[in-house]
Amino acid sequence: MNWSIEDIPDQTGKIALITGANSGIGFEAAKALASKGAKVILACRNQQKAQTAMDSILKEQPSAQLEFLQLDLADQTNIKTAVKRFLESHSQLDLLINNAGVMWLPRTETVDGFEMQFGTNHLGHFTLTGLLLDTLLGTSNARVVTVSSLAHRSGRIYFDDLMLQTDYKKHKSYAQSKLANLMFSNELQRRINQSGKSLLSVAVHPGGSSTNLAVPGFEMQDSTVQAKIAKWITPLVTQSAANGSLPTLYGATSNNIKGGEYIGPKHFFEVMGPPVNAYATRYSRNVEHCKKLWEASVALTDVAYSALS
Repeated sequence: MNWSIEDIPDQTGKIALITGANSGIGFEAAKALASKGAKVILACRNQQKAQTAMDSILKEQPSAQLEFLQLDLADQTNIKTAVKRFLESHSQLDLLINNAGVMWLPRTETVDGFEMQFGTNHLGHFTLTGLLLDTLLGTSNARVVTVSSLAHRSGRIYFDDLMLQTDYKKHKSYAQSKLANLMFSNELQRRINQSGKSLLSVAVHPGGSSTNLAVPGFEMQDSTVQAKIAKWITPLVTQSAANGSLPTLYGATSNNIKGGEYIGPKHFFEVMGPPVNAYATRYSRNVEHCKKLWEASVALTDVAYSALS
């Protein structure tokens, strides 16, 4: 398979909401979907950056249908406000792309007291998807695409200390959050299937793109020598953000996709190339682990996904 943006079916009449759409993978996905006729909602924390992104798209595509939605995934109250604002003017949502994320931060907390990477990357999207669930279920052929990472391979879910209060490491935290993204996508599809509802949940990863902070999939300790090595080697083993968006776009639009699939680049250990089925660790596919993470997420966010009960 050598799938490209040209293979995206017509998206006229569809509404897509993309978190973190002002830059990188999210921006490229927004631009591609808009070019195919979708109305794209850029759900971003910073309005000025989102406006700059929209202006850039409109410069190339004057007829693009774009909207801004202020969304801070690190603030559960803000997520609820954003969803309320969205639902005031939209009764349809064909595509939710859970793309935004933070990476390799010193230990900080969200306004709700969650560790920042887990709280933003996983719990923020868990809440957003749950609050939009009824609208997604009410839209024919809707999809949820959740962006994971090669980093999920080194991840574990630390159920006894989800916020990593006793042993925080930025790479460890990031890997846990991206593993959680993949497990959430898997469990969401399992619950959809059990409920008999019609909705696709797909996970993707971009491989290595020029927007990443270091060589993807490698946990590098901070040092001058290693930083210099990373700066030299990263361009050799990464791809552009546009190419990095292809797994997301394939998961969002391909007629051949199935719920529960995991899509990533084909070549160089899934770092670059056209989208294909990706490798997911046994841990990420463990049903009991996925159930346990889901239940913990419900308890932390108070978002119950009652429509799938």
